[in-house]
Parts: sequence; C-alpha cells; structure tokens
Amino acid sequence: MDPTSPLDSIRINFSTSDLLLLNLALALIMYGVSLDLRFEDFKYLFKNPKAFFLGVFSQFLLLPFLTWCLVLVMKPPPSVALGMFLVAACPGGNVSNFLSNLAGGNTALSVSLTGFSSILSIVTTPLNFGIWASFYAPTSNLLRDISLDYSEVFLTVGLILGVPLILGILTHQYLPKFAERASAILKPLSILIFAAFVVIAFLGNLDIFQKYISLIFFWVLAHNLVALGAGFFTGKAFKMPIADVKSLTIETGIQNSGLGLVLIFTYFDGLGGMAIITAWWGIWHLISGMTIASIWKQKKLPVKVEFE
Repeated sequence: MDPTSPLDSIRINFSTSDLLLLNLALALIMYGVSLDLRFEDFKYLFKNPKAFFLGVFSQFLLLPFLTWCLVLVMKPPPSVALGMFLVAACPGGNVSNFLSNLAGGNTALSVSLTGFSSILSIVTTPLNFGIWASFYAPTSNLLRDISLDYSEVFLTVGLILGVPLILGILTHQYLPKFAERASAILKPLSILIFAAFVVIAFLGNLDIFQKYISLIFFWVLAHNLVALGAGFFTGKAFKMPIADVKSLTIETGIQNSGLGLVLIFTYFDGLGGMAIITAWWGIWHLISGMTIASIWKQKKLPVKVEFE
C-alpha cells in the first residue's frame, strides 16, 4: 500500500443497517429486471452464438484486460485501482436493456446478455477481480493486507443476483399478469431507492468527495470510455449489424456498480478509493449511457416527407 495516497486509508461512513438496506435494494432491482425475462430468452443466445460469444468476450475478458492496461498507464492509488478492477468484474447494469432499446439496439440480445451475465457473474465477478487485481503489484499487496475470503464473495453475489433473477423468471413464467404489474412498479421504485443510497452516501462523505472530485471524474471518465469502446469496437471488428453493435457497446459500458458497492462495504470496510470510484461510476455511466442512446436514437430516426 502506498502511504502517500490518502484515499487508501480513508473509510466511507456507511452503517450496518445502511448496508442491509442496500443489499435488499439491489436484490429488489434484480428481481424487477428479471420479471421481464423468460427461460426462452436464453435460447436467443444459442440461436445467435456469434453475438453471444462477442458479448461474453467484450464484457468478461476484454474489459478487465483493458482496465488492467489503463491502470498501468494512469497509476491511480491502489484502492482506486482495486475499485476499477471490481467495476470491470461486475456484470451489466440493470438499465442497459432500457438504454439499448432507446438507442435502437438489439433489445433481445441486450436482455439475454443481462440475464446470462448476471448468472455467470456468480463465478466471473470474484474470479476476474482476484485475477486482474493480482496482476498489479500495488493492488495485489492491498488484497493480501485485507485477506479477502473469495468463497464468501461467491455466496454474496449468488444471493444478491442469482436468487432474485431465478425468482423473477419463475414469476414471469407462472404469474405473467402479476409480473407485468409488479415490474412496472418495482423497476422505477428500486432504482430510485438505490439512487437515494448513493446520494446519501455522498452527502455523508461530502468533504472527501469535494476534495477528490477532479481526480475521480477523470478516472471514471477514462474507464467508462474504455468500457464503451470495448463493446463498440468488438462489434465493429466482427462486422456485426449496427443494432448488435449498439447493444454490445451499452452492455459493456453499463456495469452493475450497485453490486460493487455491496461488496466494498461488506468485505472492504468501505475502503475510500474503491467506494468513491464505484459510486461515481454508478452516476456517470447513466449520464454517458443516456447521452449515447439519445444520439443513436436521433440518428436512426428517418425523415418523412408526406404529400397531400
């Protein structure tokens, strides 16, 4: 650990009750998202294996690798680098399907990848995080100091993402009318609850945020651009249809920072650099995602001229 980096020794104020509510909110978000999923949606991935494998490659292999490269170039404080590795290891965020649809992307691909990546993340999130953090000496040393138990991380991710996802799909399968009504209420409500937690966390640590905002903004901006670029250029390089390129871009650039925050406050005692970088990512990726989706939406709108 670099003693000259104040962020590495800062702890974000977040109580046990706050953490419990954050866990419940994230599980509720996942349940709300999965109410729109069916088991048949996963068949789409096998009918379109190229798009599926490119999505997995971009999100679970390319993004963590590029994050490692970015960390080597920027050399942020170890706790910040650890947060970047964690964000890159998380599955796609819950608003990616909405943004993909808004952008005129392949919504079926987006929905299928979100569901699959959430299940896959039970294994890939702890695994990717541990592997890439160990490849960078400062974060490897920090992990040794923390003595992280990865078996507990696997269990936490499974409980927060896997269980609500399966329950949501089963609800859609057997109670479709209830699922439709519940989805309309739960998705906006749960996202508002999560947003409130992020705002409360920032207000409770406003002095830290104000002190480091310029650096935090730059780190997250660079990392998010890398994530969006990874999805975009993967799709372009393999000559995918433009709708698929849009979905791959958004799926890779919108990460589940809520899961990252839960893991940080559960296993890293609110480590300053990790928590701040992950919380700001949760805000920024919505801004960048909405911006890109809006631009693509405007570009795809045809100009109609009617003669009477």
